[in-house]
Amino acid sequence: MPTNEVPSAVAPQLEQLLASVVALRSDVITHGEALLGDWQPRIQRPTFQASARNLALYLALRRSDLRPLQHRLMAYGLSSLGRSEAHVQPSLDAVIAMLSAASGHTAAEQVAFPTEASFFQGEQTIAREAAAIFGPGLHGRSTRIMVTLPPEAAQDADFAEAILRAGAECVRINCAHDTPDAWAAMLAHLRHAEQAVGDGRRMRVLMDLGGPKVRTLRLPKPAKQRFRSGDTLLLVRDLHAQRHTDLPCVGCTMPQVFDQLTVGAQVWIDDGQLGARVTQLVGDDALLTIVQAPPDGKKIRADKGLNFPDTELAIAPLTAKDLDDLAFVVRHADMIGYSFVQSAADVTRLQDALAQQLPADRPAPTLVLKIETKRAVRNLPEIIVQSAARLPTAVMIARGDLAVELGYARLAEMQEEILWLCEAAHVPVIWATQVLESLAKQGTPSRAEVSDIVLADRTECVMLNKGPYIAEAVRWLDDVLLRVQANQHKKSAQMRALHAWQALFSAAPDQAEGSVLAASSDDHPA
Repeated sequence: MPTNEVPSAVAPQLEQLLASVVALRSDVITHGEALLGDWQPRIQRPTFQASARNLALYLALRRSDLRPLQHRLMAYGLSSLGRSEAHVQPSLDAVIAMLSAASGHTAAEQVAFPTEASFFQGEQTIAREAAAIFGPGLHGRSTRIMVTLPPEAAQDADFAEAILRAGAECVRINCAHDTPDAWAAMLAHLRHAEQAVGDGRRMRVLMDLGGPKVRTLRLPKPAKQRFRSGDTLLLVRDLHAQRHTDLPCVGCTMPQVFDQLTVGAQVWIDDGQLGARVTQLVGDDALLTIVQAPPDGKKIRADKGLNFPDTELAIAPLTAKDLDDLAFVVRHADMIGYSFVQSAADVTRLQDALAQQLPADRPAPTLVLKIETKRAVRNLPEIIVQSAARLPTAVMIARGDLAVELGYARLAEMQEEILWLCEAAHVPVIWATQVLESLAKQGTPSRAEVSDIVLADRTECVMLNKGPYIAEAVRWLDDVLLRVQANQHKKSAQMRALHAWQALFSAAPDQAEGSVLAASSDDHPA
């Protein structure tokens, strides 16, 4: 039997496998094209057309459980479709073409192999979008570093130069804090730092709109009570109203929340440090019972975050302050961060506001969609399409709020799904919240933070927050990201040479151990 002939026992199985993948491809294209047709009237950016189609095909592909098919494909050394996010149809076509050839089908019966250029077009689109949004990565690094500017950056002219020299490519200004005068001072120092460094880099600027803040209110001198599991309190609409109760009262900055609360709803306080449930609605107020607390209890102070993961909060993400701030933001920001975005309609509100305020001589800014609620995760495809259909778009995974909203047990799963959807839409991602926080604040990273960077490398940008060691954190992150980049791209392992073990193939047996131990681990891998 010729060596290139398929064994007779295998041929029927390949035929069945081919039929399964052909049927899958047909189903994916039928449903994907229908979804793209629904989106089509919104798509104003021609450059997003192919990306929208790929996202639609990916959503169609993931409608069913593909794991049995994946195992069958792997058994024959074929792609399991597990890395198809950026190129759905080319991945299916490549598998079908290979199965057709192995089954002995004639060229006329086969789906053509995709060209290398068409197969990797999606990855190139993401890289191009990331370069346009965040700027080129320093010395070829594909994941950029963004630093949140602290208030002192308005007075300290050296701060921007320090992070620029350390390796940052972007900065974030949080418009929930400070004033336009302070922001202008930060930007002036930033541009001066670019001139001082003199390597031609232009730091990209994200200005993050404050958005609605759902936070606690307390009376000036509340009782110094520590809340423990089983304790009760009143969450009140009006903290100053007279009540005949001895229960401690906590106010809320968003009174409209009370119109949507129901008995049994979860309430998380202070970034999830206290967990409670609504046990009774009492007039305009809600009686809460603490169900989760630290062993020694927890005080409730003013201006701490409130999360309502079970409640569909109908809160407009654009506040009056945000609209006022836009007058400054549209003249200075490369990217505009959008907090509390939960639907396509929310995106439209900001796009319409930008259309009214954007100066004619300014390029369209990138919208950075901050995904921080259950509803935002559920509506993510529609949110992305509405945004990217009109303006350059990136997504920020706001892991702090997401952990509280979804529960820590589901955070890892959900952040994976967000990464997949964004890759399918060819939309760059910013990895945010507590990245290297110990290093930035205390000067030493934790082991968990170091492991976190492996996932961060699968995004196009990592955002660091404030801290006295922030320049050291940027310098350290720059080095680690380069190392990880040589080993991993998105979900694909990169098969670089493992230098440390090469000595095993060249050293004498009694020298091998010493050679491995002596191999340098400080140089970046090739």
